[in-house]
Amino acid sequence: MRKVIYFIFVICFSCVVLASSIKEPNVAGAFYSADPQELSAQIDTFIQQATVNPVNTTVQAMIVPHAGYIYSGPIAAYGYKAVSKNKYTTIVILAPSHYFPFDGISIWPEGGFRTPLGTINVDDSFAKQFMDAGRGVIPYASTAVFEREHSVEVELPFIQKVFPAAKIVPVLMGNPNPKICLQLAAILDKLIGSRQDVLVLASSDMSHYYPYETANRMDAATLGAIKEENPQKFLDGNLSRQMEMCGFVPVTTVLLYARERGLKVQVLQHANSGDTAGDKFRVVGYSSVIFYGSTRLAEGESRSPLSESLTAAEKKELLNLARNTIDSFVQTGKVPQVKTEDHRLLKTQGAFVTLRKKGQLRGCIGNIIGNKPLWQTIQEMSVAAASQDPRFAPVGKDELKDIDIEISVLTVPHRITNASAITLGKDGVIVSDGSYHQGVFLPQVADETHWIKEEFLNELCSQKADLPADCWKDPKNSLWTFQADVF
Repeated sequence: MRKVIYFIFVICFSCVVLASSIKEPNVAGAFYSADPQELSAQIDTFIQQATVNPVNTTVQAMIVPHAGYIYSGPIAAYGYKAVSKNKYTTIVILAPSHYFPFDGISIWPEGGFRTPLGTINVDDSFAKQFMDAGRGVIPYASTAVFEREHSVEVELPFIQKVFPAAKIVPVLMGNPNPKICLQLAAILDKLIGSRQDVLVLASSDMSHYYPYETANRMDAATLGAIKEENPQKFLDGNLSRQMEMCGFVPVTTVLLYARERGLKVQVLQHANSGDTAGDKFRVVGYSSVIFYGSTRLAEGESRSPLSESLTAAEKKELLNLARNTIDSFVQTGKVPQVKTEDHRLLKTQGAFVTLRKKGQLRGCIGNIIGNKPLWQTIQEMSVAAASQDPRFAPVGKDELKDIDIEISVLTVPHRITNASAITLGKDGVIVSDGSYHQGVFLPQVADETHWIKEEFLNELCSQKADLPADCWKDPKNSLWTFQADVF
């Protein structure tokens, strides 16, 4: 009954929200001053006192806190001051939902948000593109989830002061789902492209209500994973409560976005409420972090297959790893213990392992998304290709001498809106109906089959996704492309 009542409330409240596209403030007079002059002067003081210089490089993403200004304002000021030389026209705010649990995201599509400093407009054009790009892929929740939320609102007066001409795209993120984080990061990367006037901002506090020293230790581990730019380690740490950020879902998305674009990271400042305006018995942690770089692509330019290419030695190491893993598993049922210090092989990345026997396919299994270090993905996919491909019996001991191994290391998939964007032989393609039907062809399939594009896509739909052959023409289904380093 409670679920039914909540559902009715959300639907009804969403009608109220959409009737007025201007969102009134929830926490003015509580988290920050409701007096415009006092609020403006307070932000000026925070920024003046932040001991950081505005950076001269383009900052593409940022993490800043969202607590009451007397607690987190001095730390948030580090981030806003550091990026103040950038000329942003659009700021995408990824923020957690504190009050309403839901799957997916909620985007405020138009209008604006009111604060004591005036109304900040929503970039309705970007918001529409955003929603269209994710439709059928990411679940959308009602805008009713903004009703009590402060995680977007607290950022707005800072934005109004530092970037008075900027528009916003407010996004609340719901329950943790790594796939949605990855899809969202890919959509943002695609939409933003080579633009230098868009900032992706993750709104998040850190550890909540621990003693001062405990909080500092926990926050140090969290910032360590962020500095490593390791989204899987960061996500796992938060899910296990070894690390803690209330906005860990938005921050995971930003880490994936930064990984895709090859951005560098800098932690500008960290403190907690015990350092700013509270006691040290039960503190909340705050940080300002920026992600910067010059990896944007010009219009029409294609991204290189890998943000950091594998060397010949690294490719050899992965092929030896796959060979040794398959030999050991087939002969003993055990997987060999492996250790590597190569930072490139420790990066999280998707990959496929393909086995052939005397030129004929003998097994092919992969992980498109990539949620583990590359070496571990290769090892796991090697075992799977040899023993779990449903089209073939497991590889036997007597076959090992005849098995050839091919590895395909993948880029993060990007959604496309038209099949004309596919380049056969260069792009791998994924088709999905947004539920249980999904198919994938690696780039080399086109070269091996000599199919024209329509044949390639028809076979992808029918053979791999178990959908109608022309499903790729239906806008309700989604197409994604990726590239591969094949060796």
